[in-house]
Amino acid sequence: MEKNVSNISDEAVKKATGKTWSEWFLLLDTKVGKSMTHKEIVAIIKGSGDIDPWWQQMITVEYEQTRGLRKKHEMPDGFQISKSKTIAADAETLFNAWVDGVTRQTWLDDPAFTIRTATEPKTIRITWTDGKTDVNVFFYPKNHKTQVTVNHGKLPDEKSAAEMKTYWSRQLQQLSIKFS
Repeated sequence: MEKNVSNISDEAVKKATGKTWSEWFLLLDTKVGKSMTHKEIVAIIKGSGDIDPWWQQMITVEYEQTRGLRKKHEMPDGFQISKSKTIAADAETLFNAWVDGVTRQTWLDDPAFTIRTATEPKTIRITWTDGKTDVNVFFYPKNHKTQVTVNHGKLPDEKSAAEMKTYWSRQLQQLSIKFS
């Protein structure tokens, strides 16, 4: 198996795609994948058989990261991180904790963001307090609890991504404590 490749095993990749990580990387190296765009690499994988689009993206991103073409959390429009926590509260309560400015001030360190759109009690799309980055919050009900997932995108660099991953971990913990 290739060094520094995803925690997804060779067996799982082969079962889903017909090739192991090493076989995919050899194919892409042979096709000069290192000099291709993300879209061009996906096209090679897609043309190699009936590969699910999720796997096309997974193989492409892993190839790009392993070959030094993309950094961890890097997307075409910047860096993106994700953080999730399952909290012992219903989705409506947690959704309201985000959309209600007064409640938000009781648990979130930076409560003055702009809500662009919200679909109760499923998603909230936010322009972050810096006015440049996007935060998407998703609520997934699970047996009297709710998984809250925060995706923070358009971050300028790896350092910002690492800082925001830590930040959202702490904020979700504070939200969890508030509703425990």
